[in-house]
Amino acid sequence: MRRSTTLLRATAMVVASAAIAAGCGGGSSGGSSSGGGGGSAPDTKRVPAGDTKPTGDISVCMGKDTSGIHGPLLKKFNAANPGANATLVELPESADEQRTQLVQRLRAKSKECDVLALDVVWTAEFAAQGWLADASDIVDKRKDEFIPSTLDTARYDDKYFAVPFNSNAGFIYYRTDQAPDGVPKTWQDLYAKAATTKGLTYQGSRYEGLTVHFLELLYSAGGDVLDKDGTKSTADSDTTRKVLQFMVDGVKDGAVPKATLTYKEEEARRAFESGAVTFMRNWPYAYSLGQSAPAIKGKFEVAPFPSFGDAEAASVLGGYNLAVSQYSDNAAGAAAVINYLTAMDAQVTYAEGATPPVLEAAYDEASVKKALPFASTLHDSIAQGRSRPVSPVYPQISEAISTNVYAALAGEKSVDAAVKAMDGDITKALGTF
Repeated sequence: MRRSTTLLRATAMVVASAAIAAGCGGGSSGGSSSGGGGGSAPDTKRVPAGDTKPTGDISVCMGKDTSGIHGPLLKKFNAANPGANATLVELPESADEQRTQLVQRLRAKSKECDVLALDVVWTAEFAAQGWLADASDIVDKRKDEFIPSTLDTARYDDKYFAVPFNSNAGFIYYRTDQAPDGVPKTWQDLYAKAATTKGLTYQGSRYEGLTVHFLELLYSAGGDVLDKDGTKSTADSDTTRKVLQFMVDGVKDGAVPKATLTYKEEEARRAFESGAVTFMRNWPYAYSLGQSAPAIKGKFEVAPFPSFGDAEAASVLGGYNLAVSQYSDNAAGAAAVINYLTAMDAQVTYAEGATPPVLEAAYDEASVKKALPFASTLHDSIAQGRSRPVSPVYPQISEAISTNVYAALAGEKSVDAAVKAMDGDITKALGTF
């Protein structure tokens, strides 16, 4: 399948827009992603593995099909499965509006949606509410096909309530003419290098993007904000203080321009494309756009995130999962559609349209490498990925992180006060569920 450069860019922007709106995170974590999350999911029906012949109507509720890929794939599914009628129910482009409409349907126990496309951070919340069927049989049968980190985004209460559909992970973009040796191996060395060049920028505004970037550093330092059961805050720690102080010092010392505290994804991208900074933390969508920017075209590359000192490097995953509604009357058909959209042929088609796949083998395909010139780096970034805290109250946890991290970066709170406030706010959030 071939697509024009214009469509590739447009599709990349669609992926980015959905990720930006939802914060672009998700992923895996040895701690908070292992189950738990502040409660147990109610009893739900168990979805079959999806290996029986599908029949009947199957509705797939996901964001607006601006890429033009979803609809044709469902038509191919129908052609391959006479007797089945899978249709696309388009939700708005905005992830927030998608979530609102899905919640309205599920609270009403609507049968309109058989398959639900969920931002990775919604999975725990929806599962805890009893809105998702248990999809463990689907995942267990195909577990070896997926990049392992993506599976953790679909896990809650020791069950899989969804199947990975697409993923995302951040990069360090760097100017090859200003940093010919590439990205240093540690965040400490990267900041030191940034201080001697034009600096490093990231998503520093007070919103979800800052939560994601803070977690990237915290995870890389071996820290976390929830315990292994997801029921207790661990934010008040020496590791959290060390990471936050490191970020604060980076702004004070000039390694990170102060304007970064006003940046979301697009502002950071424009700063990098204008030549204002040497390094940038951003998502894969910025790659193809940068190749059309006169100031940096042919003068930049991407690399996975460095480690924090001697600890293991980590990224934070974004993307979407596919789940079966608890209220579906055709769970077997829904499972078959999920298997189809997450199988090799469909995943390659999505990748050719600039949507990062979740299957290991997809990254070896020649057409994927052509569509995503950074495919190998992207795979490595996703493979090292971890999830944002898996919890039914994730939005409140994210707000606790971004609000207090921003306050420290902006000099409104000391590092110690910000960490204590973060811990207290997370504890309050956990107590509401």
